[in-house]
Amino acid sequence: MTESQEDEAFVVDARGHRCPTPSLRLMKAMDGAAPGRRFILLATDPMARIDVPFLLTQKNGRLIALDEADGVIRLTVEAG
Repeated sequence: MTESQEDEAFVVDARGHRCPTPSLRLMKAMDGAAPGRRFILLATDPMARIDVPFLLTQKNGRLIALDEADGVIRLTVEAG
């Protein structure tokens, strides 16, 4: 992802929340988003690694990147 794409991504900060809150916040943010719109979910619950990709298949979205640093999971996704 280029720096300009990251600047344009909408950040959903769900750090400190347990499943299913991170996934639900991301899905709410993505609701009605134009195809190709990028979002970054910040989460500390390890279940986000499983829940988000599963929910993206239901929303026709896709996972662009998954990174983890200092206990924070960062999922970059694209609306379908």
